[in-house]
Amino acid sequence: MSIKNRYEFMYFVECVNGNPNGDPDMGNSPRIDPQDMHGLISDVAVKRRIRNYVSSAYIKAGMNMVVQNATNINKFIADAHEKSGADKKEKTKDKVDAAREYMCKNYYDVRTFGAVLSTGANAGQVRGPVQFTFLRSIDPVYSMDISITRMSVTDKVKENASFAEIEKWESEQDADKLRTMGRKQLIPYGLYAGRGFVSANLSEDTGFDEEDLKILWEAILQMYEHDRSASKGLMSVPALVIFRHTGTDSNEEQRTRQAKLGCAPAHKLFELISVEKKDGIEYPRSLQDYEFRIDLESVPKGVDVGFVTSGAEGINTEWNEVSEDNIFKLFCRNNNHE
Repeated sequence: MSIKNRYEFMYFVECVNGNPNGDPDMGNSPRIDPQDMHGLISDVAVKRRIRNYVSSAYIKAGMNMVVQNATNINKFIADAHEKSGADKKEKTKDKVDAAREYMCKNYYDVRTFGAVLSTGANAGQVRGPVQFTFLRSIDPVYSMDISITRMSVTDKVKENASFAEIEKWESEQDADKLRTMGRKQLIPYGLYAGRGFVSANLSEDTGFDEEDLKILWEAILQMYEHDRSASKGLMSVPALVIFRHTGTDSNEEQRTRQAKLGCAPAHKLFELISVEKKDGIEYPRSLQDYEFRIDLESVPKGVDVGFVTSGAEGINTEWNEVSEDNIFKLFCRNNNHE
């Protein structure tokens, strides 16, 4: 069954000595807002890592991915027509709907993020219940362009040269000509905040259920643990906070409606969370340089706040309280913070 509650969530990504999301139009340098120099990470970069994690952690029916590296999406649409019994040559609404339903049932990324499947054999379009914003760094980041020495070259000797021909060419070169310079782009440190939304209404259309939601939380927390590279430096997700709408009405039918549509605007919920540099810190270099605070006393009625963590036993969510080992500190805005 599809989920019954609307959710908003906020998560943080820490990057130490790495390039969190390079811009191919800017020589792969870290993405930066040119007006205020805050760093950016695109939503598609996050979804790519969620897909990668889910593909590795859940190898079973219903957890396939349509968006894969170096593939043609049309082949999956054609397969959906064949497996659903629909004739791809007959583009009637029933045939398209049957293929679309097959795609939602068998592909996690389609029922989660949605997809345009109207190409090729045509399986329609899917609006996904889960959407992400760009992440933005809490403070400005400094992009460094570092020179490195490459100890070997990739000069083209001639078309389709053999091993012997390349080795002969190599023996005729000076040692300095067999080395070259390279470049790496990175930021020394950046703490990024990301926001996302989960629609209960749209989940009814795709079949996104509670198990899919739990996997989403797990993937967000774990996505960088299985995506290590020298260019990324040290990246992690130290915190994930979710807001679950539950409703307030005594009438069960009305409360169910409130839970699906929500009890407060998303931006008001995000305002309950604040992250600020500690006094005396000019250039942050770790999580310990920040104060994480959440105003639980101002949470609107009908909304639960969950702090999601991942451990050996799987996903755990603490509701409406801050434990001693949580990085967030409770405060009340009306009482001068603390």
